Formats: sequence, structure tokens, C-alpha cells
Amino acid sequence: MRAFDDATRRNIAEVCAAFARLPDTAEPSALKRAAVVLALTESDDGGDTAFLLTRRASHLRAHRGQWALPGGRCDAGETPVEAALRELDEELALALSADAVLGLLDDYPTRSGYLITPVVVWAADSAAIRPNPDEVASVHRIALATIERDDAFDFTEIPESSRRVIRFHHQMSLIHAPTAALIYQFREVLAGRHTRVTDLEQPVFAWT
Repeated sequence: MRAFDDATRRNIAEVCAAFARLPDTAEPSALKRAAVVLALTESDDGGDTAFLLTRRASHLRAHRGQWALPGGRCDAGETPVEAALRELDEELALALSADAVLGLLDDYPTRSGYLITPVVVWAADSAAIRPNPDEVASVHRIALATIERDDAFDFTEIPESSRRVIRFHHQMSLIHAPTAALIYQFREVLAGRHTRVTDLEQPVFAWT
């Protein structure tokens, strides 16, 4: 258990600072920039540290009904951190300043043409979260102990790719990359391991 307190905040900030991100490529990327948020908050039963996971609204044009971290495409001139904080406010009415940012994980290139930057933030006061029904069907607090279980993730193969497909087992659902890959890397960072995830594959239904 990781208590939701200043000691945990400092510890996670330290492991994020010690994590060496993959360097940005020198060549301009054809991928569209996007950002997601690993927003750390208090668990439903109190005391433990959790992160926020959403279920996308069923009427959205892309990836409707899927599990996702809050986030979206970067607007013109926006940094990934700025985009992540804006999307968190737009989706969950959770307004945080740049001071809440604890660190960044590796950029993850998706099959659908995005380069996603995961931003880890500390949401000290999340009692007033209000999911935006235009984008979010529901929001869930996932205790960090959940992703630290040995059986939280597994890997499988698909005939369409030589890369391993990662799956996060959550309740009765299987959550796939990119979301599963980003959560998995965060789990590894928490353990002090510099595990790369850019080679982890997405299922075919997420390629478009």
C-alpha cells in the first residue's frame, strides 16, 4: 500500500526524476502529438494512492466505450504538459497547475498516427471531479497496488505482428495498448526499473 501523503508524493517525484526518458528523434515526426495524464489521487476506500482511469463515452467517433487515461491531441503551439493539464480539466473538471507535474514517461507511437506523451501529476484535491458527459462515461480510481500485482499484466501474440501485445487485467476487462503499455511503464518506474514499452503492440482493432 502507498499512502496518499506527502511522503508518497516525494517518492514518486524522485523515481520519475531518476527515470531517463528515451531521447526525442532528431527527425521531424509525421505522427501527431498527443498527451495523457497519470493523475495520482486518493483511492475510493481512502488512504491509498490511486490513478484515474476513464471509460470513454459511447457516442464518440473514435475508440468509443474503451478504457483510457485522460488526454488527447496537442493543440497548435501546445506542449505535451500543457495539453495533458488542459485535457484533464476538460474531461474531469480537475484544474491543476504545472507545479503538480511529477514527471514524464516515454513517448509511445500508436498505430493510428499519434505520439503520446504520458504526464504524471499529483492531484492533491480531487473530491470535485466531474466527468464531462460529452467525452467520459465514467471515471475510476485504480489503486497503485492493483497494477503492482504479479498477474496484473500479461503478453500475447497476434498473427499480424511480430511484437508482443500487452494486456492489463482490470476487473472483468482486458485493457490494451497504448493505455496498458503506459500504465505498465509507470508500474516499472515505481519499482525503479527503466523498462521500455515502445515495442509493445496494440491489438488490430486499435490500429485505426
